Amino acid sequence: MTSARSTVRTRRAVVAALTALVALGAPVTAVGTPEGDGGHRRPCISSRLPGHGPARDVLRIAERAKADMDLESVILKVTVDGRELVTTALGESMTGVPADPAMHFRNGNVAISYMGTALLRLVDQGKVDLDDPVARWLPDLPDGEKITLRMLAASTTGLVDYVRLPAFQRAVTADPFRQWTGKEVVALATAEDRWYEPGTNWNYSHANFVLLGAALEKITGTRLDVLLRQQVTGPLGLRETRNSFTPDIPEPVLHAFTADRGTYEESTFWNPSWTTAPGAVQTTDICDLARSASGLGSGELLSPSSYRQLLNPGTVGLGHATRTCPATVCLANTEATHYGMGVVVLGDWISQHPLFFGYSSSMAYLPSERLAIAVSTTQGPTAPGGHTAHVLAQRIAAALAPEHPIPDFG
Repeated sequence: MTSARSTVRTRRAVVAALTALVALGAPVTAVGTPEGDGGHRRPCISSRLPGHGPARDVLRIAERAKADMDLESVILKVTVDGRELVTTALGESMTGVPADPAMHFRNGNVAISYMGTALLRLVDQGKVDLDDPVARWLPDLPDGEKITLRMLAASTTGLVDYVRLPAFQRAVTADPFRQWTGKEVVALATAEDRWYEPGTNWNYSHANFVLLGAALEKITGTRLDVLLRQQVTGPLGLRETRNSFTPDIPEPVLHAFTADRGTYEESTFWNPSWTTAPGAVQTTDICDLARSASGLGSGELLSPSSYRQLLNPGTVGLGHATRTCPATVCLANTEATHYGMGVVVLGDWISQHPLFFGYSSSMAYLPSERLAIAVSTTQGPTAPGGHTAHVLAQRIAAALAPEHPIPDFG
């Protein structure tokens, strides 16, 4: 943890940057705050950049990363106390079309953090207990009486991750436009031997979150996309974050490209139906992603006890290799880096960093500084692949809060 002196130094630097932005007449508002008649939020647009200070530093870091990693586009937003430090877009969405902060992209497992928070809000409302067995709502799930809501949200059920299965990988590669159902992907996971007994270890499994979405629908009698809007995205003011039951993305679209199938090709409308629960397959923009980082990372929608559960639902100390689960799968969860309830705790930061066929995003929040970082990237032909947006978020964190680096998990 940092000293009070270092906290003051960081805040002074950021306050100075905000003061400079105001002096230049730049729009500086709380992200997601309604403005003007009708309660309309300020559009998600690039900020005016000063010639020096932290905002300029962030821009230079982004420019270097775009060149170093051969990124087709970089879109980012950084806020402090909900106030904009910098919003910018670099590169192109596609040939001749500049990237823009208002463009929509897939937010992947950020929606899982919404599900975790929605579950905890139901706990706060007295509707469920985290240790309720899921057999109550999902009676057909094998060993459902041994699996709890906590285990689904914390990913400690022992269910195999169907994404790692060679047959599934071949199917997605052969037809990336295929529409998968929740029943199909869960059946792939449950057909395999469990990696460990529920609650005794940790591994990331997409199946857990497909099942969590189904359980949330049964608990509330509400379709998942509607429930997430009621419980999370609506209260946070996320007006550009929405579910789609098709691969459609609302205009304006940030286009993506990938070489995952051996040739560099557009992947914008490859079907993400297999990535998480139906109703939580979402798109967003960079302003909503930054607002998500601060709203979820601060526990704004949760009671203090539920916020503690969000950050550690019992995962610390779990994660170890076994005969059936290698160390690359059953990752060690330590106090410093561990999985929460749909979020990842990385040092002093609360994070998520989704990845989907050419789309990479990252949101990170540092509670002690009220610093939120949101990044979205797309790949050029020679990009290294992987979580390029998260690498950029780590670099921005190192510049703005050097005493609070974002470590890797696993």
